[in-house]
Amino acid sequence: MHDFTCISLSDRLTPWELIEKRLEAAAMAGFVIILYNPKSKGRIEHISKARGIILKYRSPQTPVGIVKAAMRDNEKIVITNLKNMLDYDIDMQSTVIIGNTQTFTWDGWMVTRRGYESKFKIQGRKEVKRHEKQESKGKYIM
Repeated sequence: MHDFTCISLSDRLTPWELIEKRLEAAAMAGFVIILYNPKSKGRIEHISKARGIILKYRSPQTPVGIVKAAMRDNEKIVITNLKNMLDYDIDMQSTVIIGNTQTFTWDGWMVTRRGYESKFKIQGRKEVKRHEKQESKGKYIM
């Protein structure tokens, strides 16, 4: 499954009850879930509540990426899991990416396959390192 959804945890313009329904539907449907506006000084509990909803449908070991201050000098990226995600600093400058049941970590990345491995015969599987270019020579490299 390669679809994803983005959900704001801010209840300034959207009632929290509706946000909970959206979280429940996205988790139940198996989407990769991106959370923005995850936590502020006035909304410290929303990220914890969101995690609880998602844990009803995902393993505690589901990969989670936390990106703080993206594209800024103080950018910080953490790869963790649902069980431990609240152990890290999450605030309004953070984006939280929660994998689906097919997501795994590899070489410092979160990976959710699109499904081509079940559609095509893949030859010559070769590990490609981060930022390393490879020529496929007519073969699929996954």
